[in-house]
Amino acid sequence: MNRRTLLGTALTGAVAAPALAAGTARAAGPGPSLTRNGTTTLDGQALFFVSYDGLVNNNSFQKNGLLTYKGHQYAAWYTADRSAVVARRALGASTWSTVRIGHSLRYDDSHNVISMGVSAIDGRLHLDMDSHSDGFTYVKSVAGLMDDPAGLSWTASRFGAPQSTLDGLALTSRFTYPQFVSTPEGRLQLSYRVAVSGNGRNALAEYDGVKWTNLGEWSGSTGTYTSEHGSSTARNMYLHGIDYDVNGRLHSLFTWREQNGAVMCSGGGITNHDTGYVYSDDRGRTWRNDAGTVVGVIGGADKVTVTDAGLVVDPLNPDHSLMNQESQFTDSAGRPHAIISYVPGRFGQCTTNYVADRTAYGRAFHLRKDASGGWRKTEIPVPLGSSQRTKLVLDKYDNAYAVFPFGRIAAASKASGYTDWKLLFDGSGLNAFGEVVVDETRVAKDGVLSFMYQEKSTGTTPSPLHVVDFRLPA
Repeated sequence: MNRRTLLGTALTGAVAAPALAAGTARAAGPGPSLTRNGTTTLDGQALFFVSYDGLVNNNSFQKNGLLTYKGHQYAAWYTADRSAVVARRALGASTWSTVRIGHSLRYDDSHNVISMGVSAIDGRLHLDMDSHSDGFTYVKSVAGLMDDPAGLSWTASRFGAPQSTLDGLALTSRFTYPQFVSTPEGRLQLSYRVAVSGNGRNALAEYDGVKWTNLGEWSGSTGTYTSEHGSSTARNMYLHGIDYDVNGRLHSLFTWREQNGAVMCSGGGITNHDTGYVYSDDRGRTWRNDAGTVVGVIGGADKVTVTDAGLVVDPLNPDHSLMNQESQFTDSAGRPHAIISYVPGRFGQCTTNYVADRTAYGRAFHLRKDASGGWRKTEIPVPLGSSQRTKLVLDKYDNAYAVFPFGRIAAASKASGYTDWKLLFDGSGLNAFGEVVVDETRVAKDGVLSFMYQEKSTGTTPSPLHVVDFRLPA
């Protein structure tokens, strides 16, 4: 493919929504709002240890650690004795039913999260867990369990034995970041990384209700990236998400992480750079850049790489501690939105301590594609106060909500062109450790913003794990 270039259309700052044509009228939906519905406790003594600045039960890149399907909500976590458990409740209920699924966490590594997915084609719940650059553990339920929660009891007998393959399909011995995504026709796909940070590739497997198929890798790690400081010849693409929109298009925003620290101004920073975007209209088989040009084909020699033209929608060099795996969401028109975060240039052009600089100076930005096809970015006026990630959801009116570390929530209205960001909830009373796990599926089901968080603790002392609910505009 061609040498890496930026999109011809320059990304601009925040702008107001375009004016309506003369003689037309449009009723604006309500702006963003929150009404706290209450908090439930999943586990009074959940597993607690800090690694990579995070918790294994509350890494926000899990997809999904918390999900909603057919009137019930599901959560997965590790207990104080390291057992993997999954729980369910009817929406709005105050109590959860919990089952152990036969696996114990192997290592104190916060990346060994539990991710869940639903295959609507046969009503099964799928779980993938305990995987950071090595093997994984996979568990699935009996068919129909998700379709008949009232009729089928919630017991361990409803789940199969833990496996180190997908029903016999071996993927890779260097497996990380399982993310389940449901296709429009009810199949289930599993996104994952092959190999290691700084030299890895993204891949997909697909379940059709009968068997799993490995579709193959779609991003590549090769090519040369050069900054003003030096060059790197290997990297991996970190996804901010992978999601189908209302029209069946698969979207993914991402950042690159270089293997060679020579591309940075300081060894205390991080080699992440640029925000890119690709999409697929054939269930992940063919990937295109924002202009519609094919830049990669899954399983083939032509993969999405750093040298492909037209990938970057928000350029940024590796000197600003850009976060990887942050967040994305699609709106009611199928347009992609994302949260990205880094240290803006007004605080200096070289971060020298990734955690300290992000905590002191980091800011989150709302990046989105507008109706004209351009990209817009707005800084959210809420200091991160943390090195960690922020999650994004949109309500039925396309108002945007950013869920910051410690459970703080800011929001902006679609009517303003997303320029009126303000803090709606300051996290008081939660005592949340840091990142939270948002139920991305529930907002559309019953208009509730629901997230899982764990209370602060010290050392390896277990602490309570909760789910808090907020009613959004009806």
